[in-house]
Amino acid sequence: MTDLRFGAPAGLLQRLARGEVRPGDVREAVEQLDDRLVDPGLQLDVVDAGRGPLLVLEEAGRSTRVLLAELATAMTRAHVAATPDAVTAALTSWLTHRPVPDAAAADTGVAVLDWADPRHARLGWQVVVVRDGVPVPWRPTAAAGPAVLHQARSASLGRSFTVAAELRVTGPVGVWTHPETPGLDTAVLVRPEWVHAEMADRGLRLRDMHVVVTPRRPVACADAGVARRLAAEGTEPCRTLPWAELADLGWV
Repeated sequence: MTDLRFGAPAGLLQRLARGEVRPGDVREAVEQLDDRLVDPGLQLDVVDAGRGPLLVLEEAGRSTRVLLAELATAMTRAHVAATPDAVTAALTSWLTHRPVPDAAAADTGVAVLDWADPRHARLGWQVVVVRDGVPVPWRPTAAAGPAVLHQARSASLGRSFTVAAELRVTGPVGVWTHPETPGLDTAVLVRPEWVHAEMADRGLRLRDMHVVVTPRRPVACADAGVARRLAAEGTEPCRTLPWAELADLGWV
């Protein structure tokens, strides 16, 4: 499977023609990045270590270290072409997916639904920060105590109340999407009463509203039987929930 942290999958001809990305290619890409490609407050350095050169990221008190050799191997496996432009683009995409600092989660985080377990059996709320149109999940640092967790999570729920949402009604189903950022669609579910009322205003009056949640995908709302059929026909892991249960979901 292609590692999407390094951008969109390469085309067939590019995959056939690719070479091996080497640590030196990644070092050159780091040197090529300028202020227009790096977020304010993010500092990049390459330092020599016992196991080889390390890329060090420092941002708002959060530090990330990764061997250039590991990045080069991951890029090769993701079918990144061994050209300066391709490696720089892949590194820029990887930086977009870098760990979110605790302060950024508190300042700009939004709450969405995500899987709360590896088996995709439970859903929970997750704080994400949008970078270059990509919602990046926040994993709290070891230093983040209960007060930091509460502040970031409460603020993200508040922001989700103002996240834009578009409704499309097709027969007995209402589909909610975010108009600009794929992956923020489930933020609308922090206000299920409003969702219910908006669909009723559009002529879709549900007696037993259930939601079909596929994390990072649009949200479908329908009566229980229709919702179960939609979930059974889907190709991705999803969960069907009565709308009243949304208030009881915990955090990832």
